[in-house]
Amino acid sequence: MKLWGGRFEGRTDELMWQFNASIAFDQRLWAADVRGSIAYAKALARAGLIASAERDRLVEGLNTILGEFQAGTFAFRPGDEDIHTAVERRLGEMVGPVAGKLHTGRSRNDQVATDMRLYLLDEIATLQSLLGDLQTVVVDKAAAHLKAIMPGYTHLQPAQPVRFSHWLLSYFWMFQRDADRLAGVAQRTSVLPLGAAALAGHALGIDRNFLAAELGFVAVSPNSMDAVSDRDYLVEFLAWAALLQTHLSRLAEDLIIWSSPAYGFVEIADAYATGSSLMPQKKNPDALELLRGKAGRITSRLLALLMTLKGLPSTYNKDLQEDKEPVFDTIDTLQLALPVATGVIHTLAVRADRMRTALAADDTLLATDLADHLVRKGIPFRESHHLVGQAVRRAEALGVRLRNMPLEAYQAISPAFGSDLYEVFDLEAAVERHDAVGGTARSAVEAQLAQARAVLARQE
Repeated sequence: MKLWGGRFEGRTDELMWQFNASIAFDQRLWAADVRGSIAYAKALARAGLIASAERDRLVEGLNTILGEFQAGTFAFRPGDEDIHTAVERRLGEMVGPVAGKLHTGRSRNDQVATDMRLYLLDEIATLQSLLGDLQTVVVDKAAAHLKAIMPGYTHLQPAQPVRFSHWLLSYFWMFQRDADRLAGVAQRTSVLPLGAAALAGHALGIDRNFLAAELGFVAVSPNSMDAVSDRDYLVEFLAWAALLQTHLSRLAEDLIIWSSPAYGFVEIADAYATGSSLMPQKKNPDALELLRGKAGRITSRLLALLMTLKGLPSTYNKDLQEDKEPVFDTIDTLQLALPVATGVIHTLAVRADRMRTALAADDTLLATDLADHLVRKGIPFRESHHLVGQAVRRAEALGVRLRNMPLEAYQAISPAFGSDLYEVFDLEAAVERHDAVGGTARSAVEAQLAQARAVLARQE
């Protein structure tokens, strides 16, 4: 049963049929398609286009079809071109010719646009929950390891000591920005296109505000031509997903490095690692490597849709059928990636002793603290920076650590160095000096934790 065959003679070429059909992937829109059709049947009756008894037969039949999908018993047929055709075909089998009235004033152009928005809104709700789960375990893990101090890095070079919890919470705030952006995507997705018809709008008196309320949309599209062609919300969703996966990739990269034997700051649980088919000793962080690798996959989906949209003429074009697979694949990827990332963090073993060993081996992590020490004595920072740089170079030449270099060696560089300089080489005190808002002192990190928990409570 074709929804468009009256003007054509003969059979569609078999390869053309396969090339054109979308049922292989858009069948997952069944819930949205049936839901939209139920609302549309009610709107048709309100407009006087079908009788109330016809409405009831249509709604009853659609609810039965919904039950078949839910039970996994819905049978697709070879002639089902897309999910809309499949549902309408089955509805005709159940309720007879009245099924042909359901499409009155409706086009597959506004129907599929509505389906995609309804589907995405449901999936966004799931992703919001999964992202919240990840943020929760990040907060819990940070709170459990407030005492752990580790080397902080820039350019992958040792920089300054920081609390492990401070590092981990940096990802909480990345994920919070992702959560905020996703809420914005949901708001802009919740715009009803149904009633725009093919491109010119509805001609038979349908109440679009009723449809919006019935389907839970917060707004109605103001222009019918834009409504059937707008895929901005899908681009925005894919851009959001690419950035989220980039954040997951960065988290994964940090943990891959720090779980290696050269660092040993953390250990990935066996549940999220795999082995080698050749080397029996190997424990590979494959969960993390896949989280890193999926960033390329999702970014490519964004680029694919942008290239599909580039240069399209106004209103609906069949190119827009290519919007679905990138979105579906991205959703499927994230609905695996987020729980895996959550599991990795939840089961992560934190090796504070290895972090302490790395800190104790490198006094240069406190070089900035030594410069700040001179600043507190009235030395301009540019000068103190230069003086400490000379001290680092002198310690390297002598083959000693900064804390072990004799006072006379320091004073040969500058008399500003006094015997109290050695007080700088206290890791706990160094971390605690960074007590401004957003710093790595315990009080500042505890304030971050309280703020993060308040954010999660609001989102719940």
